[in-house]
Amino acid sequence: MFASVLSAVIMGMEVHPVQVEADVSDGLPSFTMVGFPSAQVKEAQDRVRTALKNNKIALPPKRITVNFAPADIKKQGAGFDIPVAAAVLAAAGIFESESLKGVMMAGELSLNGEIQAISGILPIVIRAREEKCRFCIVPAGNMKEAGLVPDMKVIGVRNLQEMIRFLKNPDSYKEDPIPQSVEYKETDDADFCDIRGQKSLRRAVEIAVSGFHNLLMIGPPGAGKTMVARRIPGIMPPLSFEESLELTKIYSIAGLLSEADPLVRERPFRSPHHTSSAQAMAGGGKNPRPGEITLAHRGVLFLDEMPEFSRRSLEILRQPLEDRVIRISRVSGTYTFPADFILCAAMNPCPCGYYPDMNKCRCTSGQVTGYLNKLSQPLLDRLDLCADAEQVSFSSLNGNGGECSSVIRKRVERVHEVQRERYKKEKIQFNGELQGKQIEMFCTTEREAAVLMEKAFEQMGFSARSYHRILKVARTIADMEGADIIRRQHVGEALSYRAFEKKYWI
Repeated sequence: MFASVLSAVIMGMEVHPVQVEADVSDGLPSFTMVGFPSAQVKEAQDRVRTALKNNKIALPPKRITVNFAPADIKKQGAGFDIPVAAAVLAAAGIFESESLKGVMMAGELSLNGEIQAISGILPIVIRAREEKCRFCIVPAGNMKEAGLVPDMKVIGVRNLQEMIRFLKNPDSYKEDPIPQSVEYKETDDADFCDIRGQKSLRRAVEIAVSGFHNLLMIGPPGAGKTMVARRIPGIMPPLSFEESLELTKIYSIAGLLSEADPLVRERPFRSPHHTSSAQAMAGGGKNPRPGEITLAHRGVLFLDEMPEFSRRSLEILRQPLEDRVIRISRVSGTYTFPADFILCAAMNPCPCGYYPDMNKCRCTSGQVTGYLNKLSQPLLDRLDLCADAEQVSFSSLNGNGGECSSVIRKRVERVHEVQRERYKKEKIQFNGELQGKQIEMFCTTEREAAVLMEKAFEQMGFSARSYHRILKVARTIADMEGADIIRRQHVGEALSYRAFEKKYWI
């Protein structure tokens, strides 16, 4: 007899449907798998056979053939265990093969028949909805994650017996309500009111978040650069349900979701150590998985002690900072991962940390130059703002803090709403995403501002990329003041955040 059921394989961020077919026919007893299965998938035959035996389900002594179609995609992972078991059981006549039509399933099988949770269930269930499946069968441990998908019936099973019972009568399963919003939780442990002094740095951070611009902080050790960076997610607007679901899909594929509460409710803040490899930053492996760049999507990627990162790890940021996606090429194909994040970097101006204060700096000019040259000019061009983190005075340290995160977040939300309304007919949301003709269309300047920009371009030797990024920052500053057109003072402030190229990199 013949039976088939739908499953899926995840390749990068893409989910490819896989038809798991089983045939039980006369011949010498055997269990054969075809259709480009990996060694991990081939092991499913031993797990399935042993699990069925331990559940007192006897397979007939016949020739069993399992095929994974299409055959040109390599099948990887332990998620094919229960589709193989279901197809074999239906082909052996344990239950009707008709019950598998329009059903997608995935899960790992233990030798005692228990069904274990796997990573990547959320994108599989989303694909099942796209394929218009009747329902999905997933491990009970993945049920909270799978239940996040609207308009898709999902059945969670703990073992083989439950799977067989629900396949025979799927209408007996009662669905739980699906959340359609993300509850924002105010946190008190990382608030901007804890920051003392650093008025100009706080202003630069608010501009960066308001327009989704990249930020570099330079200052001596102990000035509070890391403290400021860790509080940036607190002034970003809460995630919408669609954004939260998008992030949950990424973290599901990466296997980083919490079983108790799988929905990602807060904006990511990723802070990889400076020893992280280029592969850890970009993602990779035989079947590429998301790296730090993708895990920071819709949030913040913080690089503390930026010059201490390897040159390869830093240079790999150049393409995603421009395109907002990262593409990884392998022999099996090219994989695209989302990478729309704010890059926030912090560094000392020299190895000892006190340059250009020559009263404290102990570094030679060669050491300072060598340290700063660890960052290439093409990478610096992609940083929209640079702010000095000054040494905090005693009076500031013992004084009152500044505005709280909730107050700053309200202003940021207002500016974001202005940008969304402006770009509702474009494929972007924020000023930091403007490209090419969009800059000319939306970054209109008054005459005095244009004259100032021209003088600065000629005297400071900006690149075309730097020029465009200055305009985008000026557009954000204008939005923060409620101005329709970019004025001289907006350009002047935006230029002040590019002075680092002359102050440090000379």
